[in-house]
Amino acid sequence: METLIEKLPKIVAEGKKEVERIMDRLESANKITLQTNEYVLPVRKEENLFQGKYQEINNQNWFNRVIYGDNLLVMQALLTGDTTTGLPSMRGKIDLIYIDPPYDSKADYRTKINLPGVSVEQKSNVLEQFAYSDTWKEGTVSYLKMMYPRLYLMKELLSDKGSIYVHLDWHVGHYVKVLMDEIFGKDNFINEIVWCYTGPSNTKEYFPRKHDTIFLYHKREHIFNIDLIKIAYKKLSTGKTSGIFKNDFHLSEDGKIPEDWWYDITNIGRIQKEILNYATQKPEKLLERIIKASSNENSIVADFFGGSGTTASVAEKLGRRWITSDFGKPANMIMRKRLIDQEAKPFLYQAVGDYQKEVFAQSKEFKRIGDLSQVVLNLFGAMPFDDENIPKNLGQIKGQRTLVYVDSPNKMTGSATIKKAQELKESFMGGWNKVVILGWNFTFDISSILKDIDSSKIEVLVIPPDLMNKLSKTASYQQLLKSNSIRFSSLQYLTIKEPEITENKDNTKTLEIELDNYILLSPDALPLDDKYKEPLQEVIAKEPLALIEYWSVDTDYDGQTFRSKWQDYRENVHDDDKPLRIVTKAIIPIDNKEHRKICVKAVDVFGFESVVVKEL
Repeated sequence: METLIEKLPKIVAEGKKEVERIMDRLESANKITLQTNEYVLPVRKEENLFQGKYQEINNQNWFNRVIYGDNLLVMQALLTGDTTTGLPSMRGKIDLIYIDPPYDSKADYRTKINLPGVSVEQKSNVLEQFAYSDTWKEGTVSYLKMMYPRLYLMKELLSDKGSIYVHLDWHVGHYVKVLMDEIFGKDNFINEIVWCYTGPSNTKEYFPRKHDTIFLYHKREHIFNIDLIKIAYKKLSTGKTSGIFKNDFHLSEDGKIPEDWWYDITNIGRIQKEILNYATQKPEKLLERIIKASSNENSIVADFFGGSGTTASVAEKLGRRWITSDFGKPANMIMRKRLIDQEAKPFLYQAVGDYQKEVFAQSKEFKRIGDLSQVVLNLFGAMPFDDENIPKNLGQIKGQRTLVYVDSPNKMTGSATIKKAQELKESFMGGWNKVVILGWNFTFDISSILKDIDSSKIEVLVIPPDLMNKLSKTASYQQLLKSNSIRFSSLQYLTIKEPEITENKDNTKTLEIELDNYILLSPDALPLDDKYKEPLQEVIAKEPLALIEYWSVDTDYDGQTFRSKWQDYRENVHDDDKPLRIVTKAIIPIDNKEHRKICVKAVDVFGFESVVVKEL
């Protein structure tokens, strides 16, 4: 059996081949792009409603960005740029990259959700489950395979004066350093920084593991602002220095540069005011030191494992431009709220435009996605076609002329899928009375799209997100077929009361928007353990709007870019004292335009998005 050291050359060779494929794709017509789901104009308090002119999205104006998606695709899109929106390529333009990638195969990154009267734990969605299983299916080997092309793309994004900090611990740290020596060059290694911290430990078998390692490399030259990171020693009564650093970074007579071991920065667990209940959150002081040291004001700073958004938050406070991305919906929600809460400059919330790329691991139980599609068809009660020339994700319910179309777990079901279903309904095998689409993941505007679709002809249902777990054993499939226990649910949607415009005495106008109801997916279609489903059902029945995590309003929607001119979210207690609930009514100043479209977007506590559009 080969050791990991023996496998390293193969990991590197495979990584280089993947990089070649990626770089070729960047030059092809099949480019990956970013779609802007929201242009966020942060409003923390009612009295601070944004009333100024917003900048147009084009290559003349810079916008900080929160991006949802697999960072391998995100970085490809950034390298390519997007001529349709005017956003230029980021190749060679980023001065600082900090990443804190996952480095523990046994970590369980469940999200705790507090609702009125009950708390539930949300498991990863299907996209995240596929990505996570891909990262760890071969242990450290597959982790290094995941990291190689990503580190290479980061090198491509770095400017000639750029630096990269990679934050790891004892699990995989020194193996990743070998990859970085290969990609960035051993001579471009600058520091191995040891961040020491304290905390409880129950171990009696080894010394408590209380430090992380941060590898610092540069590309050619690198920014290093010595004077901005000097720190001061505390004075002892003897007049000597203690060697214990203050936590203020301010210059003083005895200020000095911190060595490559940092124990003056407290772990996040001891900083109550910063805690966001995100498993891998890092303290702001840590990122403050890194960003001050290795970037200048107006430099672009990036974090492609964004997590709780500490890098973006600190970069914003320090006057840097920033890009952050994450593959988890909870992470993106936390980042968006955190930046609004600190009244950040307007920023874009984007997503990878097309998830049709095969970016996730194939299931261990099913050799091809087509095999998984046929399993889903059977569980739904549809019959696959016998003809080998017909795609395996199509089936039929006999006697009803109903076609069933199973979308891939590697895709976001949206307008393209609906259009395909309509074409199949009209022309495939002589036409059908109805097409049922079974999807795993959905674009943010899916509910808006379905509003104009006749559900008696095109119906969209949700595949249970825990289906892959239920199919983890070979015998499970047959048991599920016999029990008929798999439920395919309808999508969630939001309703609002009829908007009202009021003309004020001073000739100004205000728009009143009030949420009416929120119809959530069945608890069976949510990534939850069974024990949480009944108490959640009670909340759904009693107070459905308590499930809204965040909602925002575009008072003059152009049908393309959603400009978030007003927001409220749970934990925003500036306008009320109810941290577990949003306010349900917004009164927003508007101009005197006679005709307008109002667009309301809501995101629930599980990350599902709904959109309502009203014309006035």
